[in-house]
Amino acid sequence: MTKIQYLENGLSDLRNQLKHHKLYNNLHEIEDIKIFMEHHVYAVWDFMSLLKSLQNHLTTTQVPWTPSKTPQLARFINEIVFAEESDVNELGEAKSHFEMYLDAMIQLGANTTKIDNFLSFINHGSSVKLAIEKTDLPQKIADFINFTFSVINTHQPHVIAAAFTYGREDIIPDMFLSIINNSENHQQKTEKLKYYLERHIELDGDEHGPLSLQMIEQLCGDDDIKWNETLFIAKESLTQRIELWNTINELILEKKYVEH
Repeated sequence: MTKIQYLENGLSDLRNQLKHHKLYNNLHEIEDIKIFMEHHVYAVWDFMSLLKSLQNHLTTTQVPWTPSKTPQLARFINEIVFAEESDVNELGEAKSHFEMYLDAMIQLGANTTKIDNFLSFINHGSSVKLAIEKTDLPQKIADFINFTFSVINTHQPHVIAAAFTYGREDIIPDMFLSIINNSENHQQKTEKLKYYLERHIELDGDEHGPLSLQMIEQLCGDDDIKWNETLFIAKESLTQRIELWNTINELILEKKYVEH
């Protein structure tokens, strides 16, 4: 058994929990997507900090420049940064995927007040922890963000790579597209979201997944301690994702209950 197979086996139970999460059975309408996006947007945001942290570790970002010790990983990370931070939207405008997500929320009629306030606090010098407190985010969302930055603050590339590789979802885009396609009356309101999701599927398809696993293999090498730390962080990342899904699911059910 390879070390990657060892990791995959160790994560199979949590991945199955995520794959079969009850949230998916409660995502039926555009209103459900709005609630989802209003709370998931923080995971879209903090993903970029994981990515930029890896870029700092695996490429040369300081001056004077020297060659990266891992050129293959540097190329991989730079390609993802290029796609995530400076892609083009459906109008051909340069935008990050996070900004596309916000634009899709606005077009859909989702509330962006909290995420806008959160970013404003960050832009004005607040720490992530203080911005969370000032924005009064739900506890599980706060826990999710705090976990991400605790990983970043380890300054250990293999640990950050574990959260980056294993802590993100791959089910939601297909599900959202199905809901959108079945909601003909909302066709104009979902144009930006549909484009975002299709780009997400296209870029995260056959290439980025295998390269992420190669990154884990190179960063851990033959060091059993690093492999065990990678497994631990990957498990915790999936657990945090499940807890986030629990929270969003409860909020969707609460709204359905109030409406009925």
